[in-house]
Amino acid sequence: MRRFLRTGHDPARERLKRDLFQFNKTVEHGFPHQPSALGYSPSLRILAIGTRSGAVKLYGAPGVEFMGLHRENNAVMQIHFLPGQCELVTLLDDNSLHLWSLKVKGGVSELQEEESFILRGPPGAAPSATQITEILPHSSRELLYLGTESGSVFVVQLPGFRTLDDRTISSDSVLQWLPEEARHRRVFEMVEALQEHPRDPNQILIGYSRGLVVVWDLQGSRVLYHFLSSQQLENASWQRDGSLIVTCHSDGSHCQWSVCSDSRSPEPLRSSIPYGPFPCKAITKIFWLTTRQGLPFTIFQGGMPRASYGDRHCISVVHNGQQTAFDFTSRVIDFTVLSEADPAAAFDDPYALVVLAEEELVVIDLQTAGWPQVQLPYLASLHCSAITCSHHVSNIPLKLWERVIAAGSRQNLHFSTMEWPIDGGTSLAPPPPQRDLLLTGHEDGTVRFWDASGVCLRLLYKLSTVKVFLTDTDPNENLSAQGEDEWPPLRKVGSFDPYSDDPRLGIQKIFLCKYSGYLAVAGTAGQVLVLELNDEAAEHAVEQAEADLLQDQEGYRWKGHERLAARPGPVCFEAGFQPFVLVQCQPPAVVTSLALHSEWRLVAFGTSHGFGLFDHQQRRQVFVKCTLHPSDQLALEGPLSRVKSLKKSLRQSFRRMRRSRVSGHKRRPGGPMGEAQAQAVSTKAERTGLQNMELAPVQRKIEARSAEDSFTGFVRTLYFADTYLRDSSRHCPSLWAGTNGGTVYAFSLRVPPAERRMDELVRAEQAKEIQLMHRAPVVGILVLDGHSVPLPEPLEVAHDLSKSPDMQGSHQLLVVSEEQFKVFTLPKVSAKLKLKLTALEGSRVRRVGVAHFGSCRAEDYGEHHLAVLTNLGDIQVVSMPLLKPQVRYSCIRREDVSGIASCVFTRYGQGFYLISPSEFERFSLSTKWLVEPRCLVDSTKTKNYNRPSNGNGTGPKRTSGQVRNSRSQSDSEEKKPGPVMEHALLNDEWVLKEIQSTLEGDRGSYSHRRSHRVAVGCSLGNGEGGS
Repeated sequence: MRRFLRTGHDPARERLKRDLFQFNKTVEHGFPHQPSALGYSPSLRILAIGTRSGAVKLYGAPGVEFMGLHRENNAVMQIHFLPGQCELVTLLDDNSLHLWSLKVKGGVSELQEEESFILRGPPGAAPSATQITEILPHSSRELLYLGTESGSVFVVQLPGFRTLDDRTISSDSVLQWLPEEARHRRVFEMVEALQEHPRDPNQILIGYSRGLVVVWDLQGSRVLYHFLSSQQLENASWQRDGSLIVTCHSDGSHCQWSVCSDSRSPEPLRSSIPYGPFPCKAITKIFWLTTRQGLPFTIFQGGMPRASYGDRHCISVVHNGQQTAFDFTSRVIDFTVLSEADPAAAFDDPYALVVLAEEELVVIDLQTAGWPQVQLPYLASLHCSAITCSHHVSNIPLKLWERVIAAGSRQNLHFSTMEWPIDGGTSLAPPPPQRDLLLTGHEDGTVRFWDASGVCLRLLYKLSTVKVFLTDTDPNENLSAQGEDEWPPLRKVGSFDPYSDDPRLGIQKIFLCKYSGYLAVAGTAGQVLVLELNDEAAEHAVEQAEADLLQDQEGYRWKGHERLAARPGPVCFEAGFQPFVLVQCQPPAVVTSLALHSEWRLVAFGTSHGFGLFDHQQRRQVFVKCTLHPSDQLALEGPLSRVKSLKKSLRQSFRRMRRSRVSGHKRRPGGPMGEAQAQAVSTKAERTGLQNMELAPVQRKIEARSAEDSFTGFVRTLYFADTYLRDSSRHCPSLWAGTNGGTVYAFSLRVPPAERRMDELVRAEQAKEIQLMHRAPVVGILVLDGHSVPLPEPLEVAHDLSKSPDMQGSHQLLVVSEEQFKVFTLPKVSAKLKLKLTALEGSRVRRVGVAHFGSCRAEDYGEHHLAVLTNLGDIQVVSMPLLKPQVRYSCIRREDVSGIASCVFTRYGQGFYLISPSEFERFSLSTKWLVEPRCLVDSTKTKNYNRPSNGNGTGPKRTSGQVRNSRSQSDSEEKKPGPVMEHALLNDEWVLKEIQSTLEGDRGSYSHRRSHRVAVGCSLGNGEGGS
């Protein structure tokens, strides 16, 4: 039996791996993709959002989040909370109803689907007879009233979804109570409104699309009042005391109808078209809310003049002579108004307007003059401009953290000081152990700084690089500014702005030094900016330098976009990160790699043509290196000429396949003797291969690449290291660069000491050049010290946050290509170890990062390993320096090319990747570092009905969560789909995009993608699992 055991199997090591590694998908940050429904519980103070992919997400106080997924994956059309209960009902586009509940298990709440139901009509009835259009959860907590397309209202008992046929309110039963003049008109068709009387639960309002509104007596089964409009009905609502009904119509009008026993007038009290007299679009929803001051709030959606403003997405607020039409940049899905929740209160006194748009959530303070926006503590619109890159920095020093927050607070002065009004539930999670930043680069030239420490991804600060360049739009121009007398009184709200002034402004690479406050950002048109943090606004000129990466080589001509024109003279910059030097690469190709060494004051940058080194202290170029291959003309065509590149890539792929087949036939000897020899060789090879599989199951054959492949000079990675490069007696600063053609360049640097830093020049000399045998793209370079530990970051040792590297023992160089890992000894650069990945099956390294994994049992024990993401969506952990695979997990669907390209690892075994243009999925590979919601919602605890106060705080308070082991996959488990809520973004064009992802720095676009979610079961709990 011994021969069946895999070599190297160590039970003690397996136990240790269980203490170090565990895979969890923990929380989704950002705004739900393709929202389709909105719900709110005044008693629980919890907001619910449904999506087209069947997801239900609940949000309360910061840190209180729940996620659920319908088994059917159909679009959620409506969400309704049951009054005073921790239950909600959802309606899907397949006409099915689902009951969800928040149940407490193990001290925390979980969202579970209890049961589902499809309304059945009588035999032979048309489908429209039971097609649900409106849902009314009755205050009795036992009944659901369901309005349908046929005009009937069905009654369903909860729980159990039992239809009460004897209580059905059919259109015929309503018709017999109407007067003769009303019966001659087609007044029914579908039910557009169902509202319970605010004071009398035995009366409900039923509104039909043809304009008829009736008040139905549930006990007497009769019509108490009826109102008939000449316009098609869109919606209706009660006044709080039940004496008035407000209806809105398809012609942009709204009407008020008096409800009293002595008034039987069929005419409305008053009718108005707010944006008339010209034809207007329909008002689709309206609120009529009373206040203690006497003048009501009228809040409605739509109604804009059809000819001039028919394409606007507006919600209007009218109160006390003030009228504002809030103009959203994406379609409004639904909205609700937060008001007095106590049913016994005499007035509504609304305090916040909550609007769910297609691309963002907007909350408006109705208590403060001017109705300002409320800053969001979660549900941030990450894609307000398309995300082009991301960069994570762990364990931020407190001083830098406070300075970034202070700079961001100056940008938020226009927000309301109201506390976050949706504050239901209680977060039980402890505060995060450290401060983490997630930086996202965007297409419009901005960099956003996010607090990624806990469950809520909160915007801290926004940096814009637009001011450095001359663009078509004046940065001081306020597009939302409008004259006081203009009509309609539009006001732009929200942050979603998908349009970029110039696509060349897009940020492609970010590098932040958390110790010095230096930041480097690089863009689409070859621009590299170095910035430093300044606590005060300043006006200064940005120094400019040009880096000619072609070095005047003849025969090359750039065919892509032009460089951005820098703004001449001094520029006024607000407090925060301010640029002081601009390095412009020529040709102005996309910057594909970036590295910053703040201790040496050096920044390195690379494009598809070469790389360079710049001294940002002396403001001078140190050197440039052209990596362009003589046959690589495609690198000069720019990103807009990829069709030719794609054709050539495909053509070369077919040629390689043909060559490999031909060479395989040539190697086989001919004749009878030759066939026998070939069979013997084949049998021996198979036996050897099986033995190799036993010893190293992930190693396979790697196919060699041609030196003439396109984009071989594409610089994929840059790395600074203080190591032994020339001889083993002296270590020196060095710069390493890896290319798409499998070449590694090493330059030794001479950096003057601090006292002579401004007097002497930084010198660089090429010391090594390594050519990988299979010419696979180099995606990572790392130097290990004498203890086989990665070298610390610049200034990390000076701040006593890391041990000094061991400079006595021999250093090792780790080169990670797309197809293998290889360890070299330094300074001789002789191969020592290697680990091959499966090239023939398509597995290639897409992302690699160094992470420290702490043990969940021993507080002081931890190991450094490589976290590796492949193009198949698998994540592997590989040990250093022995290159032994530790664990392997299935994380991202292989079809989700954009998700794989967007992945970023943290230093402590976590990671982020985009599951949609607006959402990051957070995952963890570590048993020790988990950030997850742990929260409790209890309906038995009566909520006080106090409205949020307008304090002097700078914004919403942050509550974070961690430590839950549900949705985990240990190293001993096989890869299988878990109950994960994630989007698989598929489109035919992504087959082409994946081929280009290597060529363009793995950046993807998100236009026209379809969303699919993968789930097993219907419940995603926020409970506690075992460790």
